[in-house]
Amino acid sequence: MSDVFAFHPGNTPLLISVPHDGRRLPDEQRARMTPEGCALPDTDWHVAELYAFARDMGASTIVAKWSRYVVDLNRPSSDSALYEGQVATGLCPQYTFAGEPLYISDEPVAAMEVANRVERYWQPYHERLATALDEIRARHGYALLWDAHSIAGRVPRLFDGELPVLNIGTFDDQSCDPQISREIARSAEASPYDAVVNGRFKGGYITRHYGNPVANVHAVQLELSQRAYMDESSREYDSGRAEEFRATLREMLGTFLRTAAVQ
Repeated sequence: MSDVFAFHPGNTPLLISVPHDGRRLPDEQRARMTPEGCALPDTDWHVAELYAFARDMGASTIVAKWSRYVVDLNRPSSDSALYEGQVATGLCPQYTFAGEPLYISDEPVAAMEVANRVERYWQPYHERLATALDEIRARHGYALLWDAHSIAGRVPRLFDGELPVLNIGTFDDQSCDPQISREIARSAEASPYDAVVNGRFKGGYITRHYGNPVANVHAVQLELSQRAYMDESSREYDSGRAEEFRATLREMLGTFLRTAAVQ
């Protein structure tokens, strides 16, 4: 059993990745952090719980255990930019989304520490993710990757206004067959929630790196506005709101499975 991630094998072509719901911090790192940083405000709160139903659909799941403040699993290990010209929090973040410092000292995380975090936390997650996709493709002939995220509806430092509830990213159809992407978008647009495709969130490193339609791996990122299933101010999970919202997630995941099966 890994202390970096929790993996659950399924029996369908679908793998759900949850890279940012982890809450753990190494003791040495926590001792250097501000109270705001230790509160982990930029966690993708309760996403693993929200998607727990997908196991009953036969999905495999991989869920990170450590905070994105340790290392961001949805960024390349080189820390190269994903969105040119936009604010980025980095591979080993120094600031919250709101621009508040994570560390008591203003000194950047040392290069050696970054390398150690990549080796200790980033690499095992990605090795297991890659292996799972290979195993799924070998078994079914193709693999479907759903990278599950959430964020507060308003983060002025990162984007203007209020984010739609459903933000679908396929790296402008480079990570997923366009027909599959269109059908997922239709299911989202038919839901009670506002939706956008390849808007502010086009998909991060996981979507872009693993999605390869030519090789029969189709990857989609869904960035949720947290108001759909929780109280953003208290960060508490709203089980009633979440259960209502799951109907939309079930339909989107089901569309992903059904459409890919006939491609």
